[in-house]
Amino acid sequence: MANEDKKDFNAMLHKATDMPKIQIVTDETTIKKYGGEKMYFAPPLSYDEIMKKIPYGKVITVGMIRDYLAKENGADFTDPITAGIFVSIAAWASYQRTEDETPYWRTLKAGGELNPKYPGGVEAQREKLEAEGHAIIRKGRTNIKYYVKDYEQAAFIL
Repeated sequence: MANEDKKDFNAMLHKATDMPKIQIVTDETTIKKYGGEKMYFAPPLSYDEIMKKIPYGKVITVGMIRDYLAKENGADFTDPITAGIFVSIAAWASYQRTEDETPYWRTLKAGGELNPKYPGGVEAQREKLEAEGHAIIRKGRTNIKYYVKDYEQAAFIL
């Protein structure tokens, strides 16, 4: 995202345009990739509510949240594009508030990867996760990415 300092992420968090909803997809490639035709669109606040449940020392991935939302709402999968956007909105909304914090740093990308789109980038997320006892590892030579080591062992199960 760009111009984070000029956006009202808490307003975005509470905007649920036509959501929640299930959409039937007909594209065979998408059906094959995600294992079904019923795609769920969860509103941004749904992601924030789940992210608030992750306790100190635990982590979750966006994919785990998506799987939970799909299952809970009778869908085959949750839209991956809006999920990534809404997780970032939840993070920035929390960053802009003075109370009612969402521990967004505990929500990881696929494979336990840290999210460079969070407030303060990977460095800030790394500091918060290390303070909670997680080891962070670096992968790559040119396209460097950071991951929570053995994140599966610290995964919070919804």
